[in-house]
Amino acid sequence: MSAVGTGKPALRHRLAERGVDRTLLLALPGVVFLVLLFCYPFLYGLQLSFQPQHGGGAFANYRRFFDDPYLRETIWITLRLAVPAALINCLAAVPVAFGTRRPFRGRRLLTTILVMPITLGTVLTAEGLLGYLGPSGWLNKILHGLGLTDQPLQLVHDYWGVLASLVITGFPFSYLLTLSYLTGIDPSLEQAAATLGAGRWHRFRHVMLPLLAPGLAITFCLSFVLAFAVFPSAQLVGDPRGATHVISIEAYQAAFQKFDYSLGSAIAMVMAAVMLAVVVLVLGWRSLLYRGATGGKG
Repeated sequence: MSAVGTGKPALRHRLAERGVDRTLLLALPGVVFLVLLFCYPFLYGLQLSFQPQHGGGAFANYRRFFDDPYLRETIWITLRLAVPAALINCLAAVPVAFGTRRPFRGRRLLTTILVMPITLGTVLTAEGLLGYLGPSGWLNKILHGLGLTDQPLQLVHDYWGVLASLVITGFPFSYLLTLSYLTGIDPSLEQAAATLGAGRWHRFRHVMLPLLAPGLAITFCLSFVLAFAVFPSAQLVGDPRGATHVISIEAYQAAFQKFDYSLGSAIAMVMAAVMLAVVVLVLGWRSLLYRGATGGKG
């Protein structure tokens, strides 16, 4: 009995001596999920992008994309949408998160209203924008009824309609992330600054913002990736052949309208590379902020 009773502790001891932590087995389902639903599709798409349908060498699809000004411009069109949308969402989330971080009457209702666009989805949001901002929408009817305009304002089927959709659908994520980072900051730090005579702006500028900045960098990255993958909004409330001809539309058309899956995969790889480049730049800036906050230790 003693041999049996000490078997498991002995095994644990031997695993510990070899530097093996058995609790790492709990991560195995997550690793399998990641491999099956991300790594394998990504690697499959990557190798498919080097197999051009019409020949011309392994990099023919990439040369075709970058040699065509119409295709190449989709990168800049998407960046002009994604970067401002991510910045607006992050900047707007900061004051709202500051205003709702402490309990007050009606806070739960206000928070529910702020995050409600998550439940609507991009398609329903786009339909709402068409009904409100369209040529015969409520806003144009009100402006015309008040005599402020003679012709309907062009607020949809262009750049601004898609940007508005990205802000509406992306703000709840930015708000919730910013609020989580903000509530994780020790309130005694701000109280100590107030005790020393620092005003509200100085407390925010010199205490809260440096502590919040690394979290805002992560929030920007997630908001940017969400906005860069824009597709329904660019089709429904944008100009998919002109001002909002984003890269995801071109990837879809190549794969599912022209049935050139290798070209579609190559465009998707370009899309992933651009997103990764922006994320790396922002995370590099975040690393510099963290090192500055810790005095270079670490």
